[in-house]
Amino acid sequence: MTDVRLTPTPGPQDALTDVHGLHVGHAHRRGDGALTGTTVVLTAPGLGGAVAAVDVRGGGPGTRETDALDPRNLVQRVEAVVLTGGSAFGLDAASGVMAYLEDAGRGFRVGPDPAQVVPVVPAAALFDLGRGGDWRARPDAALGREAAEAAARTAPGAPVALGTVGAGTGAVAGGIKGGIGTASVVLPSGVTVAAIAAVNAAGSVADPATGVLYGRLYEGRPVAYPSPERHRAAQEALAAARQESARRWAGSVRPPLNTTIAVVATDAVLTRAQAQKLAGTAHDGLARAVRPVHLLTDGDTVFALATGARPLPEEEHLPGSADFAAGAVNEILAAGADVLTRAVVRGVLAAEGVDGPGGVFPAYRDLYGTDA
Repeated sequence: MTDVRLTPTPGPQDALTDVHGLHVGHAHRRGDGALTGTTVVLTAPGLGGAVAAVDVRGGGPGTRETDALDPRNLVQRVEAVVLTGGSAFGLDAASGVMAYLEDAGRGFRVGPDPAQVVPVVPAAALFDLGRGGDWRARPDAALGREAAEAAARTAPGAPVALGTVGAGTGAVAGGIKGGIGTASVVLPSGVTVAAIAAVNAAGSVADPATGVLYGRLYEGRPVAYPSPERHRAAQEALAAARQESARRWAGSVRPPLNTTIAVVATDAVLTRAQAQKLAGTAHDGLARAVRPVHLLTDGDTVFALATGARPLPEEEHLPGSADFAAGAVNEILAAGADVLTRAVVRGVLAAEGVDGPGGVFPAYRDLYGTDA
């Protein structure tokens, strides 16, 4: 089997939108006490949605419609997935996405009239309450609809904005500013696998002993370590930022509450059970990039989408073997973990530092330089 970690070939945008039929839109609020936002992954009109699944491993998840994704249950495909800030309050953003889809006649048909649809919109929220200074500044239905409309306006295969945007606007990872990251890979079979993540973790994305991002150790290339002097200065700056944040709004939450949320997707034909396995194995990529991970104060959640544009490669089967392309599925599962690791790295590197009434959250590049 080809090791895609060692020979990755990213898609044209190195983004989730390299998966045919997926669009990404962001909406956010910054200033006047707000530091939060929403990101919507929207399937293309006429696609009929995507096969979807979810795997929740954090101890404090904030989710919506995840039970509908159980392979044993009725709904087969979804039209959109929402990643949002605002903790459980922010899940209201999914209502705005539902309204947008209903107006477009997209969703689960429940009657003879084409307008009789119930859009099933799974969502997951991360904790960013108070990070802008106003505890009540959080995503709502209007912001969710704004993100959905932004996704709908994008062209197929459009680039995806990274860093302090959408659901990553108020994200923080181990005191360092987090954000939206995305990555993709095209497998030798031609199948595309991609991920988008809002990086917001109680654990650290950087090794406290060296300063190197954990995820960079899995990129299949030599790792450039910061000098000891640069690392020492960065750790002192980060400690000072944490102390200052403790005197502002963000310090009122004990213990720190976070959650990294993500979508991993492929253009391959997958069953719902295979998609659920993809969501689960993608968590391996999260565990490579964040330490510790899946804590009680995280709500780490990964959704999986399969648009079904590309059949799985045919394989020779031994007599009595399972009648599916196990090797091809395994490559997709491995790639899902790899692209999620890279998405975390890219989100942290693209994030912009914040110094506001809710706290001081330096960017990794502020600490370690633009060549980090």
